Amino acid sequence: MTIATTVATVTAPADPEPDSRLTATLLAVGEKPVHVLDDLLLDRLDSLQVLRAKTPEEKGRLLEEIGGPGKAEQDIVDEMSKMRPLWRPDRFEEAHRVAMRSIEVLDRNGARSAQMPRIGPLKPIAQWMVQLITRWIVRNHQNGVVTRIRKLYERREANAVWGSDEHHMLRRARINAVQVEKGFKAEALGLPTFLLGGAFLTSVLSGLQTLFRSAVHSGLGTIAFGAVLALVLAAVSWAALFGAAVSRRRIRLCTDQPLKALWETIGACGNPPRDASYDFATYAIILTVLAWIVIPLASWIIFHHIH
Repeated sequence: MTIATTVATVTAPADPEPDSRLTATLLAVGEKPVHVLDDLLLDRLDSLQVLRAKTPEEKGRLLEEIGGPGKAEQDIVDEMSKMRPLWRPDRFEEAHRVAMRSIEVLDRNGARSAQMPRIGPLKPIAQWMVQLITRWIVRNHQNGVVTRIRKLYERREANAVWGSDEHHMLRRARINAVQVEKGFKAEALGLPTFLLGGAFLTSVLSGLQTLFRSAVHSGLGTIAFGAVLALVLAAVSWAALFGAAVSRRRIRLCTDQPLKALWETIGACGNPPRDASYDFATYAIILTVLAWIVIPLASWIIFHHIH
């Protein structure tokens, strides 16, 4: 196949150095001409254009062109176009009351012991682990929700016209939120303080390190240590997944719909807070992979290395 290339240079007739000022080049590959400008490659770099900008307005415009529009920018434009402090003031007080009641119900029932499957003598340990994870997810979500509601009321009260109906409603709701926030807030784990202290954790980690060093000196010790570690990780991953499922169900029953209704009545305030149940489900999957693939593989490699 033959490729014919035709180069035509366009210059000004009075230019004393026609070759030094190339303004356009026509390249014909086959029968399809392509117009190539003579701009230097460095001149087309957006970063250098920003550096050469003379005014702050021009720099800002160039940076916005580089960034491009996205979901966050669309949300900014949408929320700035809705300046009312309450989108549905006629439904706000009702939505506020229902949201407060839903958080109360979640606070009273969210961290209770879950109904466990039949797992024999390990049921008390499994139930304690599941309740620990459930309490962590529910309490963290509850703490985040009450704080988020209080901050949202404060900001919308500042946005409301002083003395208007919306201002009075938001002021009363904000006072309610401040009053109940401290009572709704609770420790996520509920463990004794000494278990979370540095001395206890240091002792546990030191013991595990000593056990690992003793185990890897022999093939049978390596296999036994790997098997025990795999079983422990599998148990923790099961508890994390089960606890995340229980938490998600209870949060959905208590607060999902009331918070959604409250956010809709306020309007232009993003989405309600999400709980961490999906994150714990992801952690459970990772622990399962470690328990059944990574740990046995590592034990096999260490065993063959010793021998």
